[in-house]
Amino acid sequence: MSIFSKILGKKEEEQPLVSLLPQDIYQEGVLELKDIIAPSALKIGPKELNLGEKLARTFFVISYPRFLTDSWFSPIINLDKIFNISIFVHPVDTAKILRKFQKKVAEVQSQISRREDRGLVRDPALDTAYQDLEGLRDTLIQAQEKIFDVGVYLTIFGDTDQELDKLESEIKSILEAKLVYLKPALFQQAEGYRSVLPIGNDELAVNSKLNSSPLSSIFPFISFDLTSDKGILYGINRHNSSLVLFDRFLLENYNSVTFAKSGAGKSYCTKLEILRTLMFETEVIVIDPEREYEHMAEVTGGKYFNISLNSEHHINPFDLPVAHEDESGADILRSNIINLVGLFRVMLGGLTPEEDAIIDRAITETYALKDITAESNFANVSPPLLSDFELVLAGMEGTDSLVERLSKFTKGTWSGFINKPTNVDINHKFVVFSVRDMEDELKPVAMYIVTHHIWNAVRKNIKKRLMIVDEAWWMMRSEDTASFLLSIAKRGRKYFLGLMTITQDVDDFLKSPYGLPILTNSSIQILLKQSPTVMDRIQQVFNLTDEEKYLLLESDVGEGIFFVGLKHVAIKVVASYTEDQIITSNPAQLAAIKEAKREVEAAGGEQPAGAGTSLGAVGMIGQ
Repeated sequence: MSIFSKILGKKEEEQPLVSLLPQDIYQEGVLELKDIIAPSALKIGPKELNLGEKLARTFFVISYPRFLTDSWFSPIINLDKIFNISIFVHPVDTAKILRKFQKKVAEVQSQISRREDRGLVRDPALDTAYQDLEGLRDTLIQAQEKIFDVGVYLTIFGDTDQELDKLESEIKSILEAKLVYLKPALFQQAEGYRSVLPIGNDELAVNSKLNSSPLSSIFPFISFDLTSDKGILYGINRHNSSLVLFDRFLLENYNSVTFAKSGAGKSYCTKLEILRTLMFETEVIVIDPEREYEHMAEVTGGKYFNISLNSEHHINPFDLPVAHEDESGADILRSNIINLVGLFRVMLGGLTPEEDAIIDRAITETYALKDITAESNFANVSPPLLSDFELVLAGMEGTDSLVERLSKFTKGTWSGFINKPTNVDINHKFVVFSVRDMEDELKPVAMYIVTHHIWNAVRKNIKKRLMIVDEAWWMMRSEDTASFLLSIAKRGRKYFLGLMTITQDVDDFLKSPYGLPILTNSSIQILLKQSPTVMDRIQQVFNLTDEEKYLLLESDVGEGIFFVGLKHVAIKVVASYTEDQIITSNPAQLAAIKEAKREVEAAGGEQPAGAGTSLGAVGMIGQ
């Protein structure tokens, strides 16, 4: 008899003793599924089973209290241990149980009458039993309740007897605190184990009679979930393998933050969300400091802009958005002047109060030089350039230092960066701005200008949009860029914009006075694997338990904790094969894709099987 048959309690049919043909010998050697899933050995003891290298011990519920509260079973179901639970519910014929109740009610009533005749003190236990029986009998007659024979069986697993004893003690203490008592299936461990297997056989047959109301309190599907009716798949709940689904545009604000150490999978997680978001008619704009989104933009038909000193793509920071219905030209002009003053603080390495006032006045005069005032129609104006601003600034008193510091942006090595008209059109479904090739000294400036340009476009035409700022710690290094990022986080909802902030330098982000406000203005927070050096700070900010702290320290790539409001679950990010080919950041995979692409071009454009990923495949992901 095979191990599998022993576990299930089945006998193998005896085979007649006949000579075997070659095909019969072949069939005898075929490996079947039951051979794979069966343990290597089985030993049945009075208190436990040895299943290969694992020990299993089965219990049954023997007693319940008079009242069962809702979700009393949830602490057991949500216990972070390995165990199996089976709940058998056998309906009982109501007419049959009513006849028993009638007899029982008569017995209890008789006992109460005898005590009264003898002059004995009233027995509260008998009175309570009589009231319970009468109340239940009334609900049964009115078909408001039904009676069931209910068996609850639990099998725990461990590597040693000591581990099983510890888990048994933990489970018993939880249940006994609720006046629910367990008993081990002594000398019935094989029957108990078969009773918890997913084959629907109640071999223990240790049942208690429960009516509908207390039975509903044992509802097993109460493990902690964090999901919504609609939205995109963020990942899988690591506790119960349920799906974590959310639509950020149905939350109180549309912002999110992602914290992770380098190599923890934050870009992979972000690109997966972008890919799935694109399927729901949402425009996505990315500020990419490491050129990680170029392949994805190419595959999905997006637009990729490389922002650098030698780039052909330019953004003029003096551009003005068209006034929206509830905004005046004066408000737009004033807001843009304030943002420009902040930009010049970043560009020029800080400003004194006097220089700040001079810059403010010079910007206003520069716009006036182009006949741009609060009453102008910004759709028909030609905005000034940085060289126009320099010309105005040079004509003012006490500006020699400012003009000298500004000259490298208009005449020096950095002049090709922002001193040209804008030739970037972000009217596409997916747009990526790469600042990888920009000098480190200029990256905060470039990210500020790009973010400001995106903000103007967002205000000009309201659509459902998602803006991703990867490696946001670059912007948090300057007070002006950080404050501008915070203003977008606060005001984005008004323009149907969600802001996704991603960083690996958590310490720098949270040290900024604007870091925590950005975090609190984000409905979704994602924590992936963290470095031990910042873990204590993260534990304090997110109010994590020690178990959650160690979970983040020991997580694999793409694993972490997903927060929405005050609720959170452990999550694992999972992508399909097609999605993985589109969003991968693995250099080996990208090199293989590029090689396949070169082969396609060499073959005259005919794609070989399995090479690359087509746009048609992108559309299939959501089906």
